[in-house]
Amino acid sequence: MSIRGQAHIVGAFEHPLRDLPQHSVQQIHAECAMGALADAGLSIRDVDGYFSTGQLGFGGVSLTEYLGLRPSCVDATFVGGSSYISHVGHAAAAIAAGKCKIALITQGAKVRGVIRGAKHTADTPEFPFETVYGETNAGIYALAARRHMHEYGTTPAQLAAVKVAAAAYAQHNPHALLRKLVTIEDVVNSPMIADPLHRLDCCVVTDGGGAIVVVAPEIARDLKRRSVKVLGHAEAIKHSGGRPNDFTSTGATQSAPRALAEAGISLADIDYASIYDSFTITVIMTLEDFGFCKKGQGGAFVADGALALDGAIPVNTDGGGLCNNHPGYQGGLVKVIEAVRQLRGEANANTQVRDCRIAVAHGTGGGMSRQASVTLVLGREDA
Repeated sequence: MSIRGQAHIVGAFEHPLRDLPQHSVQQIHAECAMGALADAGLSIRDVDGYFSTGQLGFGGVSLTEYLGLRPSCVDATFVGGSSYISHVGHAAAAIAAGKCKIALITQGAKVRGVIRGAKHTADTPEFPFETVYGETNAGIYALAARRHMHEYGTTPAQLAAVKVAAAAYAQHNPHALLRKLVTIEDVVNSPMIADPLHRLDCCVVTDGGGAIVVVAPEIARDLKRRSVKVLGHAEAIKHSGGRPNDFTSTGATQSAPRALAEAGISLADIDYASIYDSFTITVIMTLEDFGFCKKGQGGAFVADGALALDGAIPVNTDGGGLCNNHPGYQGGLVKVIEAVRQLRGEANANTQVRDCRIAVAHGTGGGMSRQASVTLVLGREDA
């Protein structure tokens, strides 16, 4: 069953704050839920489907009680940073199957000032094999960056071009955590985190979150708010599986073509892309794996200005995870929200893509050793 056109996004809200020391996590969820529902012109009583990662309390149950929901459909999928992009696709599928008509997706996080513990918990199968060697997210992406440099000649300056582009957009976002313009020299001269990744090659870590409301087409027609169609969605899990793992590619090689095929579009139809930017190398590899440029040419592609508003494919016009917002180590929801803004024509005037009709949001959850890649294709309501 295809979900193309079977569901619409009618509400979207990004929490305006990035540091919330006085908030509880559940309070952040609630504020985001109310914001997205108000944006849609709906109330909490209208919701019959609820989607979140289930990382607070007893899966999705605790938050449904806190929010006053009695949903007929609940999904607490957790696949790292790409979780919330999965939730949009899952909500669309649930609506298409008649399981619910009005789905609410919420995220809330508080991680500022918290020292993160081990990357893996002791009950995961990889724990005794990897944690003992001190594996970190930055370290595993640094391995990918170094391998990409070895295979294709990618340079630190080319990695830095991704950050420079993000900062150029973030200067126009009043809510972005980092709004200062940076140069290539600023990035390559910032402190080394995991060779070859410098501090400015790494995403920000923020409190906050957001929410999205996905509804059936007949509900969308009755609302005054401009909606965005869900056109395609695909997921892919990439891991070694006992075989050598290519650290220069991502699961987008599988999820992107499937999502585009369901949407019935080609790369040439895409006007805007929200690409997961946990690190600068993540963007370069994902662009290659989508096919925006040939494999190994991503560094030169971004260095030539491809990500700018007048470039080959505008990317992360809110400043992305590198400058704007990355709540709780999971930036997927924010990626969808900016895509919705672009399609509604409601992005910042300085960063609005002209006549934006088709957008993609792509998430990379986990690390390079094992990851969940999720691709979502969205279209303007007249697409």
